[in-house]
Amino acid sequence: MAKPKDPKSGSPSGRGVASAEEGRAWAKKRGIEEIECVLPDQAGVARGKIMPAAKFFAKPQLALPSSIFCQTISGEYPDSDDKWQADPADGDLMLEPDWSTLAVVPWASDPTAQLIHDAFHGDGRPVEVAPRQVLRRVTELYAHHGWTPVVAPEIEFYLVKPNADPDYPLEPPIGRSGRPEIGRQSYSIQAVNEFDALFERIYDYSEAQGLEIDTLIHEEGAAQMEINLRHGEPLQLADQVFMFKRTIREAALQHQIYATFMAKPIAREPGSAMHIHQSVLDTETGKNIFSDEKGRPTAEFFSFIAGQQKYLPAVMCMLAPYVNSYRRLTRDSTAPINTRWGYDNRTTGLRIPPSDSDARRVENRVPSSDANPYLAVAASLACGYLGMMEGLPATEPTEGSAHGLDFELPRGLLEAVAAFEDCEPLIEVLGEAFVATYAAIKRTEFETYMRVISPWEREYLLLNV
Repeated sequence: MAKPKDPKSGSPSGRGVASAEEGRAWAKKRGIEEIECVLPDQAGVARGKIMPAAKFFAKPQLALPSSIFCQTISGEYPDSDDKWQADPADGDLMLEPDWSTLAVVPWASDPTAQLIHDAFHGDGRPVEVAPRQVLRRVTELYAHHGWTPVVAPEIEFYLVKPNADPDYPLEPPIGRSGRPEIGRQSYSIQAVNEFDALFERIYDYSEAQGLEIDTLIHEEGAAQMEINLRHGEPLQLADQVFMFKRTIREAALQHQIYATFMAKPIAREPGSAMHIHQSVLDTETGKNIFSDEKGRPTAEFFSFIAGQQKYLPAVMCMLAPYVNSYRRLTRDSTAPINTRWGYDNRTTGLRIPPSDSDARRVENRVPSSDANPYLAVAASLACGYLGMMEGLPATEPTEGSAHGLDFELPRGLLEAVAAFEDCEPLIEVLGEAFVATYAAIKRTEFETYMRVISPWEREYLLLNV
């Protein structure tokens, strides 16, 4: 398989421009006929409009209904209550393009570009519940102290056979050998080679969009893969994860395969995570504040860890957003069940990878791959920020396995939502409107789930109770 290509090495495609005029020239040079005006919603789903390029660059006023940020994953809406009030008129939100995200849509049949937008109220205020704005709100808190957070996500996913009937379990796809995987194939090059053609397409699509893949590996599960991204500014990296998910799904469909980011898609296989590596730089000097001049860990480093230990349970509904997400977080799996931390310890929720002092960082291993990347990064950074603001002390590092220790994370979605709504420091950081809206969405999704009768219930209750 070919090595990942660097989109900065002179590719005629690339990603991002500085202004509308540059965007017009960029589109003309590539013969772009259509523009996808994309808005990430609370689930990380791409919503928006598609229009002819000529009409788009004539600068029409783009708008979407305010309910776009209140929609559940099943397309429903929460009922209004005292904590959360939707706009009864469902008025319009104004969309403004972020020109730094302009990129081609390499799988489109006609020359097409995509452009992520931000949402604003009619009076010009940013929409406070929009996921990109929630992440900006958190990074602005860091900026107020002269800090720049840096993140590097790792995204796991499964390749599966096409499955049109949700009553049937998912199965691994057929590779070039003509056989599906059986058994565990962690880090197997041969298992990756089974899908060489697909990964070549992913690399080509990524290069066309200016997306930077660091590494690709085969994970523990059957046809479970992981793609690591290079570190960078949080909003840019969240944008990349958002676009990568779409890219991988589209590339897989070209090969008659599904790519899924469900946290636990196959019962007896490991779950899929979105690990987030985090460090913080002094904005003025560019130095990592987690290390002092002699390369030793600082008080900020340990307080960042402590903040994650204290507050990660309260943001679990952002890191594990669906009922399925909690099937991954079990004692008999490789996923963490607590907020312990350790040096190079993959059984803890928080791992400190081996590195030199300049690259000292904290890996949050709790989030699942089904999480909205904007909200997962925002939640994780918010916890670390609160730890530093409160000067919290971290526990002693865990040595050996943490899997046999007590659960410290919520076991289900409703428990997670209750902890989320009750945490005043996080409400202040993330915003009251967002917390109320997001909690209402999650409760509604749980009620939708409760309307479904599972095979387990039919298997064990039908004739026994």
